[in-house]
Amino acid sequence: MIIIKLGGSVISDKNTAYSFNQEVVEAIAEEVAQFYPEESFILVHGGGSFGHPNAREYKIREGLVGDVKRKRIGFSKTHQAMLKLNDLIIEVFLEKGLPAYSVSSSSIFMIEKGDIVYGELEILRKLLEKGFIPVLFGDTAIALDKGIDILSGDQIVSYLAKMLKPSKVIFLMNVDGIYDKNPKEKGARLIKELDTEEIRHLLESSDSAGIDVTGGIGNKLRKALEIAHHSDVYFINGKVKGNITRVLRGENPGTAIKRW
Repeated sequence: MIIIKLGGSVISDKNTAYSFNQEVVEAIAEEVAQFYPEESFILVHGGGSFGHPNAREYKIREGLVGDVKRKRIGFSKTHQAMLKLNDLIIEVFLEKGLPAYSVSSSSIFMIEKGDIVYGELEILRKLLEKGFIPVLFGDTAIALDKGIDILSGDQIVSYLAKMLKPSKVIFLMNVDGIYDKNPKEKGARLIKELDTEEIRHLLESSDSAGIDVTGGIGNKLRKALEIAHHSDVYFINGKVKGNITRVLRGENPGTAIKRW
């Protein structure tokens, strides 16, 4: 089984609210179709230009404090925006003949102190067993410590990897992989393979190419450390056609972190 994380910057333009990169998602679906149904998949997508604007405006990360009535409205608006993005992605996959099936993350996960503390995964196992492609997404979530919070797609991927132990976890980004410094800087070097020590060194000096409310590159590397206990991890450019195919055929078009 393969888990693919569709980064928000791949499926949308984070600088344009409610934008959707239709052609990019179509290309991703076409590559998945080459391996389905022989291979089973779970997709998780980020919020991109749909979830982040509402999460910031209503300060969902602060929890259910202050103007609680307004926070509840913002919590619901953020979730509804993510449902709209999820629907767009599902429709693309259905048009490509793939049985993508939406699973609302906020309905199966609860979090505390930024981590998932409960996940009802039996529905995912049954969907996979019946040949469906579950599609989850970064979402709002009930938080045991502060009432409400944001649940990132990276958190979901890490939890699913621990519980379901896929053979590969593939992060789709808008750059070619993990660099030794901000990829926009002159002389930035793409790192083809990473081990534990190298990841920890990068975390000490990580500099994301873009900042969002769910953590950026540093958070992805922390999650990769967790995931690599269970699965091989790849960071690749999701906008380059053929990259997913290359990973599934055993190649490394980006940055690889082998299971240890």
